[in-house]
Amino acid sequence: MKRILLIGKNGQVGWELERTLAPLGRVIAVDRKVVDLAKADTIVAAIREVKPDIIVNAAAYTAVDKAESEPELAMSINGIAPGIMAEEARRINAFLVHYSTDYVFDGAKNGSYTEQDVPNPHSIYGKTKLAGEQAIQEVNGQYIILRTSWVYGGRGKNFLRTILRLAQERDELKIVDDQIGAPTWSRMIAEVTAQILSQATPYPSRLTELSGIYHLTSAGKTSWFGFAKTIVELAILQGAKFSPKMLPIPTTEYPLPAPRPQNSVMSNEKLQNTFGLSLPDWQTALGLCFDGMEYQVSSQSS
Repeated sequence: MKRILLIGKNGQVGWELERTLAPLGRVIAVDRKVVDLAKADTIVAAIREVKPDIIVNAAAYTAVDKAESEPELAMSINGIAPGIMAEEARRINAFLVHYSTDYVFDGAKNGSYTEQDVPNPHSIYGKTKLAGEQAIQEVNGQYIILRTSWVYGGRGKNFLRTILRLAQERDELKIVDDQIGAPTWSRMIAEVTAQILSQATPYPSRLTELSGIYHLTSAGKTSWFGFAKTIVELAILQGAKFSPKMLPIPTTEYPLPAPRPQNSVMSNEKLQNTFGLSLPDWQTALGLCFDGMEYQVSSQSS
């Protein structure tokens, strides 16, 4: 039975991964108390103790705006730690799965970003995530980096839950309408990760060939305003008792410390061609997420 070390079990994606990876082997899931990515020795100690066949890193520094004032900490967690994992993985011939972000791009491209596009991050968060990608690649081990975007889910801190809370508290919501991306459900990310591993890991001779960066997002695209509007509409359909006025605004009316990519849409063609996998469109996925949140939404809103 394969041993799978899951780092970051309490995050949005990590929580889902602990469940979706279970059929693939023995999952040893740890949180920051065991592996603190800011402390290299905890990473090394955990990997050497568990001796996993697969390492899945679902932990990261994700406070995008706070990173602007904590660049060293963000770099330790997002930039340096993944390289240490890659080195330890190579030493024991383990396969590493790591998650990255649309923030590695500047957002200036017309059309979908592919894995061949040259990254050009403008935020500290994006720069540290790119550094993590590069650190893994430089080790030249066996790995898959999955770039995703606009991650949400039924638990944790994310845009979906924030909009549901604000819709109950306010009569009017002003939401940015000139940033475009693909909202991606954390459960879908976890399920595709499990399917990738179920295809790749039984064939060790193919792991080097399959190693690389893949984009993994929902199909389609929308703005933050379009995402928020759909969230509110779905909640109302499920019995929520709110109906805030929704107002689209430009990014300039909602300034934040960290710059956001104006275009975060990424092509999933490489993932589909390599593994035969793709995510549904973002509206379908959001509807499925709501199906599992029905009691929560209705009870909060009554």
